[in-house]
Amino acid sequence: RAERDQVAHPVRSAMRSLAVVAALPAALAFGFSPSLTSPQRTASRSGVQSVQAIANLLQPPATSGRDDIGDVLPDCPNTIWNENDIDVDEWQAKYRAEDDVTCPIEIVASAEDNAEGTAYFERRREEFSEILAKHGTIWFRGFDLMKDPDGFRDFWETLQLDPCLDPIHSSGLRKFLSKRDAVYEEVNKQTLSKHYIGLHNEATHKKTATTGAFVCFKPATVSGGEFMIADGEKIFRDMPADILRTLLDREVRISVSNLDLDVLGAAPGDSKEQLMEKVRGLVAEKVAPKFDMDLDMVWGTDGRAMRLQAIENSQKPVNRHPKTGRPLWFCNVHNHARFLRDRRPCSVPEVGMTDVYFGDLSLIPGEMLNEINRVCEENIVRVPMQAGDVLLCDNYRVLHGRDIFEGDRLHAVSWFGEGSQLKADRDTGDVLNAFINKFVVGD
Repeated sequence: RAERDQVAHPVRSAMRSLAVVAALPAALAFGFSPSLTSPQRTASRSGVQSVQAIANLLQPPATSGRDDIGDVLPDCPNTIWNENDIDVDEWQAKYRAEDDVTCPIEIVASAEDNAEGTAYFERRREEFSEILAKHGTIWFRGFDLMKDPDGFRDFWETLQLDPCLDPIHSSGLRKFLSKRDAVYEEVNKQTLSKHYIGLHNEATHKKTATTGAFVCFKPATVSGGEFMIADGEKIFRDMPADILRTLLDREVRISVSNLDLDVLGAAPGDSKEQLMEKVRGLVAEKVAPKFDMDLDMVWGTDGRAMRLQAIENSQKPVNRHPKTGRPLWFCNVHNHARFLRDRRPCSVPEVGMTDVYFGDLSLIPGEMLNEINRVCEENIVRVPMQAGDVLLCDNYRVLHGRDIFEGDRLHAVSWFGEGSQLKADRDTGDVLNAFINKFVVGD
């Protein structure tokens, strides 16, 4: 019995740890981090209350008569991969010979445009579709229509965009600002205000939204918080060819969470290895599927023997656009690489730290990551959005991020597939979503 108790104690401790952290793999995969310490929680409540008060003021009346589509949103579409046999030299030469294309292209409202309301967007719908295809992002500026969730929904419905769930909605890490209107809150909380969110597509190896519409309801009241975008074609064009060829050949794997379970080391003899395998299997079977991400649970990849990492499938960092067939930088390494995160503002607890490895899980050299960072940052366009502004982005072509900020800020986003029907075909994760945002993040 004494021996059983010795084994059972680390198991119980591990299970208690997992009860808190098992709901959090991928927490920072898309610029999200939970607040885990008491001082942060105290600060968070003040910031959350402020943001929530703003959000409440923006909510349309309950009797507005709009259909509530939050519970019938379709799943985010599967990622369309077409990444093989890309001739780096040929395509880089082609891109360099082409005229530079502005991204984003600005559409600025006049008084007459605002007076038209939704009729303006209906009249120019086909034109805007062509502009988006050419430029990758449209920055709609100075429009009164999109200053609240109801008008924002009018905007994208008039453009006949098909809403869908966020790629990792089922994880519970995505909170609706206005569920009835399919509007998710962006990363606005005070506890995350000093966290720099690097460039990423809203995508996993398995799921990718076709288009995203990012709206500003309230810019940061003191400073910062600029939205950032970068054209994936230009990053591909400017990336050193030897780096592209190396990464295309060796591929990359993204780790989306660290679970430090040193408590298992207290188990005697062979029990430690048995417990490690049991915990790994438990997380793989019960937790990882909640994230709909094709995750492998791997011990010790970064050299810490008792660290269990959730790691996505191997993938190439370049993909062809599903419509144009043109190659793009389609990889979240700028946001996820720990080497880069450790060298910029980052307020992430260890459970939420991400990393990027070669496809065989060996380390990517710092010199290579620095060069990737240089090219990405040289292509960043900072967008100082104001209330009512919308960035309509081709999510395959254009990566996005967010700078640190001070004060209150309220930005939001809706995601779109193409031809999606309003009927969810998976567990939407709303119960887990509500739990995490209320008890872990600080709703």
